[in-house]
Amino acid sequence: MRAEYAMKGRWFMNGDNAIAEGALAAGCRFFAGYPITPATEIAEHMAERMPQVGGIFIQMEDEISSMAAILGAAWGGLRSMTATSGPGFSLMMENYGLGYVTETPTVVVNVMRGGPSTGLPTLVGQADVMQARWGTHGDIQAIALSPQSPQEAFDLTLRAFDLSERFRTPVVLLADESIGHMTELVTIPSPEDIELVARRAPTVPPDKWMPYRADEDLVPSMPSAGEGYGIVITGLTHDERGYPVITSEAHEAMLQRLNDKIVKYRDEIIDNEEFMLADADIVVVANGISSRPATRAVKLARARGVRAGMLRMRTLWPFPEEAIAALAGRVKAFVVPEINMGQMALEVQRAAAGRAPVKHIGCSGRIHLPEEVLAAIEEVAK
Repeated sequence: MRAEYAMKGRWFMNGDNAIAEGALAAGCRFFAGYPITPATEIAEHMAERMPQVGGIFIQMEDEISSMAAILGAAWGGLRSMTATSGPGFSLMMENYGLGYVTETPTVVVNVMRGGPSTGLPTLVGQADVMQARWGTHGDIQAIALSPQSPQEAFDLTLRAFDLSERFRTPVVLLADESIGHMTELVTIPSPEDIELVARRAPTVPPDKWMPYRADEDLVPSMPSAGEGYGIVITGLTHDERGYPVITSEAHEAMLQRLNDKIVKYRDEIIDNEEFMLADADIVVVANGISSRPATRAVKLARARGVRAGMLRMRTLWPFPEEAIAALAGRVKAFVVPEINMGQMALEVQRAAAGRAPVKHIGCSGRIHLPEEVLAAIEEVAK
């Protein structure tokens, strides 16, 4: 499946606009959303660009209906997306879970700001990472990606759509205010250079097909409404037919498959960048905007004779615990800079399992200075 869109080449644009263009390049043709700082530029850009590519833009009355609309559009055969920030993401949580249990491929962008509540609308935050994993009720296995530049905002939006179609599940792009409002060079490939993951169509006639009968990789095929297949969609515990079956046995079987279709393919989903890790004694674990001052800090530490390195997470969920566990067996310590009170640091600590200490450097509403990260590296190096 190839992309078809109008924009290509080299552009200076902010991360929000890069996300919008990434969605269009991924074949997104339905956007529903509600304005909210610092994600509004995504909606504004989509409002202008969607008519140019034959797509649909709808400003909904709130974020609850926005999430519901993109789920419906996906079942109607369109690639769909919404964009919001923390307060709106909170409102989406119930229908986020609905998308998971109905196995609906769609993309949710959260350009994070300082919280809780309305918090800091115009300042940066990274405190929604646990919400993406645990925010909705019940058990889910989330997929969440984290860009560190406008270019990656474009690239990872493309990947988010591919992952959503590959695993038939909502995928979250966790950007942050600084990435959303940062303007840098973004290179947009020509459509012929982008190969998209196609939605898996049924291979049997309608009378033989079941909505939630999975293939060998645990992912069911998915027709669109109006193609003659008997689509059944419910948030209740259901069997392969999509019919509600309110028993513990049915619930365990459904949850196990939903869990396994992500967990068994962790290696396919997880995407890390290693920076000076080969001989590192001190490892900085960072993502998003925090990885940029962390990169500078690692270079400064090396210049001072401290063997520092960085593991940058482009995938936050599933968490790269295997990579952390492998490093914990040989390094002196981890340093985790993040713009919150210590969310991913706890995951690093869990994966390290006591074999290496974890130092968290938190802040709120601002970006770390490289000197702050450097000081932490030097402290644990002693």
